[in-house]
Amino acid sequence: MTYFSDREGVEVPRNVTEISPTVWDGITDLMQERMDNVSFGQRFSSGCGDNPDICAGVDRFRFNAAIQAGVPDISELVPLGGGWRIIQIETPPLVVAMDIIEFCWKSISKAKQGDFHRYYGHYHYGDFDKDAGQSEFRDAVNLIFHRNGLAFTLTEQGRIERTMPVEIGNTLHNAVFQTKDPILNELLETARQKFISPDEKERREALEKLWDAWERIKTIDNPDKKAGATEMLDRAAGSSSPKFRALLEAEAKALTDAGNAFQIRHSETEQETLASVEHVDYLFYRMFAMLKLVPHTMNS
Repeated sequence: MTYFSDREGVEVPRNVTEISPTVWDGITDLMQERMDNVSFGQRFSSGCGDNPDICAGVDRFRFNAAIQAGVPDISELVPLGGGWRIIQIETPPLVVAMDIIEFCWKSISKAKQGDFHRYYGHYHYGDFDKDAGQSEFRDAVNLIFHRNGLAFTLTEQGRIERTMPVEIGNTLHNAVFQTKDPILNELLETARQKFISPDEKERREALEKLWDAWERIKTIDNPDKKAGATEMLDRAAGSSSPKFRALLEAEAKALTDAGNAFQIRHSETEQETLASVEHVDYLFYRMFAMLKLVPHTMNS
């Protein structure tokens, strides 16, 4: 679905990283619609009284139990006006809201209405298309994200990931780490996965893993860290680019100093905490660019 502004090329900046009450109302309305059209019926089936067919509606008690177990911080489903709706006194924290969306994606299938059962006055449902249901739900969620400028996307795999600038986003999503050092590969892959998470805590952990990779890479070819770093930067710059080599030297020192000055790898009291997630992103981009440039890091 598109709106007039979309067709006119009016771009909404995708830089919002919090769930507003308006967005949450839209998400819960979307979930309620899926509840009403039996999209959760395949997993949480409600059987007919006199045959094994799935009938109109969803076993909301089973749905409630499952979502409470999967997302413990969600409020209970309670009756409202003859129906059932997720009631939340306040808009939930970002991570809780994203967990709820991912739970729903995993549980949804598109239901096909079958015969009408006159005695009980309801329809039966026998055919469910999981791929179609998940695709339609994903499109609806992503439309809400897009229209409200949220920096998140529900992927085809049912994961909420951050929407990043095209250049860094493409590089991160397509990166394959094939260095000669398995531990370095693991550090880089862990950093990549954590950084695309909507959870700020995980993004800070991504920065820590990236800095661990930076310290490790200096010793891969030479156990003497200082000598290894010098050799690494020499290879990256080449013999014909002394000014670029000097620039790399200054950047390498700045990144190393940042690791010591901020609470990235260590938590001594004299180290400064990064005040915002934007600061985390900035340092991640800088370090990622350095690691992408130097030898023995990544192929993408």
